[in-house]
Amino acid sequence: MSDLYRSAMHARIAKIPQLPPDPYDDDDEDEEDEAADSIGALPSISGMGPPPARLPRTPNPEYEPVSAAAYFSDAVQVEVPESKLDVCVYYTPPQTADGSAGSVMVCHHGAGFSGLSFALFAKEVTQLTKGELGVLSVDARRHGKTVPTGGSPDEDLSLDILVEDLCNLLQVVFADPTAAPSLLLVGHSMGGAVVVRVAPRLIAAKYRVAGVAVLDVVEGTALDALPHMPAILNSRPEGFDSVSDAIEWHITAHQIRNIASARVSVPSLIVPTPEPRAPRARAFTWRTPLRTTGPYWEGWFKGLSGAFLAARTARLLVLAGTDRLDRELMIGQMQGKFQMVVVPNTGHMLHEDDPATLAQTLVEFWRRNERVVGGIKKVGDL
Repeated sequence: MSDLYRSAMHARIAKIPQLPPDPYDDDDEDEEDEAADSIGALPSISGMGPPPARLPRTPNPEYEPVSAAAYFSDAVQVEVPESKLDVCVYYTPPQTADGSAGSVMVCHHGAGFSGLSFALFAKEVTQLTKGELGVLSVDARRHGKTVPTGGSPDEDLSLDILVEDLCNLLQVVFADPTAAPSLLLVGHSMGGAVVVRVAPRLIAAKYRVAGVAVLDVVEGTALDALPHMPAILNSRPEGFDSVSDAIEWHITAHQIRNIASARVSVPSLIVPTPEPRAPRARAFTWRTPLRTTGPYWEGWFKGLSGAFLAARTARLLVLAGTDRLDRELMIGQMQGKFQMVVVPNTGHMLHEDDPATLAQTLVEFWRRNERVVGGIKKVGDL
């Protein structure tokens, strides 16, 4: 969920670095004002009024947002009746010399982020494969530009619902399994929990699944970190004066370490604050307030290792650091049931921090497995 989340996953909560102070935090001023107050200084009733308006910060041009148009061929809204959603999809279709359906990498983001977190990564994949491998990145419900249809609620972010959503979407986009491209499923954090459950359902529906890749999440360390997440989220600003401010915070707080990616992805993480605004409210607030997703955290990650190892396709685990594998994964790795790669010098958002290295890793994984779409793989077969 953030670079601090990565620290929590390492079970080194006591060593978590402090986030930069909220640039809008007026607590110190308030404390000084309280210290200076006295009974004799209280204003008369007639002199009381609303608090003075807070002046917005001047945006920093270094953090101006950048359009995602250069990173995908299309950005479309796909109506998914079964899920009662209008899903935002970013798509670069595969270009094949023989006219075949080819292969498509399906990317699912983590909690609080959006499909645009894969924007720079998608362009790297397209360049490395000369367009042979397509990329489809989605905004999950309550994220990005995906919206409910017909006034239906979309608050439920339970794992079963997210799995249904992705299955339903792919069955709309690629309606005929026999004519569909082979699919390489890629999920970051929460998205990893989704894709490992989607894989067997697609296989059962006769889709060709070339592999499943999970980015920077391990069940054991994720579950250990959950009790600490509310305290971590309390360090986040409630809102921002501008889109540029939001981009700047993500960089200075080390949520994302690549400014080029942040300028593309962060604008999709915030929305204008609904009117009427409170007197000191910021102009923009979070699209997906992470505190509201708390009831679903355990459900996302519980059983993840077993589901990953049970997927009857090639399996890849990509980590940003030397995570402690839980017992199931340690045994699975010793048995050669999956490939593991560590991308150094990155944080939790490794696909944003170093899109080139991750693209190289996943393209190599795809090339080794594009023609093998069933059975349990061993490292030597990957």
